[in-house]
Amino acid sequence: MGIVKISEDLHEEIRKASTVMSRSINAQAEFWIKMGMLAELNPTLSYTELVQQQLKACKVAPPEVIET
Repeated sequence: MGIVKISEDLHEEIRKASTVMSRSINAQAEFWIKMGMLAELNPTLSYTELVQQQLKACKVAPPEVIET
């Protein structure tokens, strides 16, 4: 485990998002870091496609996407 220094403003945004998403502050930061890394490695995939890819990798059947 390491320590990452971030701005107070970003920490506050992570804290707010963690409450909404029912995650710890650390889990929310880790999620955002992971999704950002995946987005950089797969620039042609949407957020939904990245989540589906991760669910498939864990052998979880992703829900069908309903397009409007």
